[in-house]
Amino acid sequence: MTGSRGRTDSTHPDGTGNAPTTADDLFDALDERGHFFERPTHATPAKALPAAEDKHYHGHRERLRLRFRDSGDGALADYEILELLLFRLIPRRDTKPVAKALLDRFGTLAGVFGATPALLQEVKGIGEAVALDLKLVSAVAQRTLKSEIRNKTVLASWSSVIQYCHAAMAHEPREQFRILFLDKRNTLIADEVQGHGTVDHTPVYPREVVRRALELSSTAIILVHNHPSGDPTPSRADIDMTKTIVETARPLGITVHDHIIIGKDGHASLKGLRLI
Repeated sequence: MTGSRGRTDSTHPDGTGNAPTTADDLFDALDERGHFFERPTHATPAKALPAAEDKHYHGHRERLRLRFRDSGDGALADYEILELLLFRLIPRRDTKPVAKALLDRFGTLAGVFGATPALLQEVKGIGEAVALDLKLVSAVAQRTLKSEIRNKTVLASWSSVIQYCHAAMAHEPREQFRILFLDKRNTLIADEVQGHGTVDHTPVYPREVVRRALELSSTAIILVHNHPSGDPTPSRADIDMTKTIVETARPLGITVHDHIIIGKDGHASLKGLRLI
């Protein structure tokens, strides 16, 4: 006996009576009758995507890593250093355009790491997670610099103090007033931000500065604030405020060693300028 159990005969759209056996046969048949259809796009298997993308930049990444390994960071441009970092943060994308866009937007590596997460995310290719990772790198760098002055005589490590303050404050979008509290050996006791202000002004209260120094048993302080404009030249208000703090602190045995103003490309010392 012949036949097929459960078979359902169907007519091919071309009228032959032969049923289409595949989806492609069906689309071919419909096309022959004058109907135009877009064939479904076959998805590329997930395993094939990294391999396809790797053809574009994998070799470049490996060459960059080898240059860094063999010759150190001196063999790389700033954008290439940034690329090396972004390799880890954005693993399946060509990061050279992103690195160059960051430097175009913020000017320098210090500018990139000093930028706020919101500003970083304005650069194409930088999402919230990558922006926070870049700020984490910035925090590690700042703490590394701060460790260079911790438990050391600050006045004997002046260049380290300047480097730390510059890393912490130079790229802040608003004025920030910071105080370094020292003990009688001029060793750092505490580093505190006392206030934030606008782009060109921070309210400072001399009595509060002195009160905090007394709470910490600090016998000397270094005042620090930044100028978001980039120009560290002290203003008349800066000079007057510093003199008021000096006069308030002196009767209580607290010395103001200096007031440092941090700009993007440098700093100014009121003591060095003989303004205090």
